[in-house]
Amino acid sequence: MAAAGAACGGDAPRAPCAFSPGGCRSLALCGPDGRLRVWDTPSSRLQHEYVPSAHLSAACTCLAWAPPGGRQPPSKEGPQRKKRKSEAAEAGEQFDLLAIGTAVGSILLYSTVKGELQSKLDGGHDNRINSVRWHQDNGCLYSCSEDKHIVEWNTQTCKVKCKWKGDNSSVSCLCISPDGKMLLSAGRTIKLWDLETKEIYRNFTGHATAVSALLFTTVRPPNESQPFDGITGLYFLSGAARDRLLSVWQIRSDRKDKNAVMSFTVTDEPVFVDLTMSESKEEPVKLAVVCRDGQLHLFEHILNGYCKKPLTSNCTIQIATSGKDSDATPKPVPILAAAFCSDKQSLLLVYGNTLQPIIERVSLNTTESHICLIRDVQKTMALQTEMSVTKVKTPVVNKEAKVLVPGIPGHSATIKSQSSGMQKIESKRKPGDKEDSIEDRLGAMDIDTVKIKTKGGLPQTDSFAVLLVQGLESNDPNILNKVLQTRKDALIKNTIAKIPVHAVIPLLHEITKRLQGHPYSASHMVRWLKSVFTIHASYLSTLPDLVPQLGMLYQLMESRVKTLQKLSRLHGKLYLIITQVAALEKIQDATDINQTAKLVYEEESSEDGSEDEMIADKDSDENWDEDEEKGEQSDDERGEQSDEQEMAVEKEINGESDLDPENESEEE
Repeated sequence: MAAAGAACGGDAPRAPCAFSPGGCRSLALCGPDGRLRVWDTPSSRLQHEYVPSAHLSAACTCLAWAPPGGRQPPSKEGPQRKKRKSEAAEAGEQFDLLAIGTAVGSILLYSTVKGELQSKLDGGHDNRINSVRWHQDNGCLYSCSEDKHIVEWNTQTCKVKCKWKGDNSSVSCLCISPDGKMLLSAGRTIKLWDLETKEIYRNFTGHATAVSALLFTTVRPPNESQPFDGITGLYFLSGAARDRLLSVWQIRSDRKDKNAVMSFTVTDEPVFVDLTMSESKEEPVKLAVVCRDGQLHLFEHILNGYCKKPLTSNCTIQIATSGKDSDATPKPVPILAAAFCSDKQSLLLVYGNTLQPIIERVSLNTTESHICLIRDVQKTMALQTEMSVTKVKTPVVNKEAKVLVPGIPGHSATIKSQSSGMQKIESKRKPGDKEDSIEDRLGAMDIDTVKIKTKGGLPQTDSFAVLLVQGLESNDPNILNKVLQTRKDALIKNTIAKIPVHAVIPLLHEITKRLQGHPYSASHMVRWLKSVFTIHASYLSTLPDLVPQLGMLYQLMESRVKTLQKLSRLHGKLYLIITQVAALEKIQDATDINQTAKLVYEEESSEDGSEDEMIADKDSDENWDEDEEKGEQSDDERGEQSDEQEMAVEKEINGESDLDPENESEEE
């Protein structure tokens, strides 16, 4: 019986996948879009597709199938009551439970029989789930996380049964012993726990990096003369991230030896490991290791103690295209996973794309050290698609109906039949005209939907988004220059809002590349960068590897900002000097100003009146002093003076007074 284990360590994690126990009839694969797909391995058909409600923020990190008969159905009203049909169906559903670990610390239990989510385990972890493992007897589920803890779950009540600290750093992998009494956990060091007491039974050295695969390789120890306690003498295998050696450890009764007894060497980091367990000392262990470079290494070795040198693979399998039809050179096809079949003489290979994988059974009856399988991936995928859609009925579409095709909304033009277009062309021809070219006929059928123009003559935002996606996929500089040279902010925002999510990261890489160029183009690219970050911020925040992908952009912005401080200081100094020089030149160029007044105006009446008043005041003061000295004048003198004054005033009023002194003398 094969035991499968997936490894998802490294800088760019691979899609987690797991084969179902008991013959590997199903393959669970979680793609980069966050969707869970269950494939039927004999027919390579898609059985189930499940989209979690928070599949973008809570991405799937690990998978584990429930063992056959491992989950006990809940008891109802006593054992003597006869079972209903629904309860009998529920007893059969226990074989098809799939545990899904997420990046936010929750675990989902998906039923492939019902095709829906059965329950959710929450509250045990507060960080990313690294591994989930089912107990083969009591139906319990064990999980480890980045929060350094291991949790034992009761899957019937969906509650935490026990929780304990597994390591000083994150716990990355778990494995349960064949008898179900021990648990292996690993971060960088490997620990063997007693499941009853939750105490450490043995410690092992481990790897320099986080362990990503743990598998028991034997059921019984090689030396059967001694009494077997269920764990002593057993071998287990471990693989780690960025480590090209898989180590084999032996559980001994003494606590002195903590190092590996042997190791297997591969070409790259292991991402998926499967093996056939050895049930006797004469039976060798068969090991299949899928590496990150897409190769498969096969090992066959009898575990019998120490081996100093690392063991190399007996056979290496690669898959490539033929290179005859479309491409001149063959291209390698990556292998995603591999599992031994029940006969232990053949392999199930999963290769190609994670969204549409190809599953093939390959025989192992060969002695060659290197095998390269030639496969036409495009033809096989087309054949699978045709087989899967044979039962789909094509509806009869009316001419007036508008057909919506997958893609960005609003980009599908109405489908016009070829016959109607040809009839229009034929009707326009006259007996003396020449036959139209193919280009004219295609133009009449309106196939080119990208040439849709608005009233102002500019392309629409829809066509801009389509052009941008096409340019990013084909890496065409002409299309990208046409779109990215747009300067209207509204058009930029609408274009960014209409592009699909998968085009956001390629667009950021293209903008980063253009920011490194001329400063004139960099100032323009900042507008696009701002729109991408404001509109697609929610999607970018869900990417776990966003920081390394935007490392170049961070460095570029930091260098620009550092230079900006120096430039601003230099600008301030230059501005101060220029203003001082301009002020001095202005002072030197200015002419001397004449301070004398050109016109002076004096008001005589006011000045004369003021002088008379001053004289009168002086006279009154003098008279006042004389009066004080000489005494008061007589009343007669005062009366004569007043009469003379009254007569003079009357003469002036009547006009009799004459200023001429001659007239005055004549009158006298």
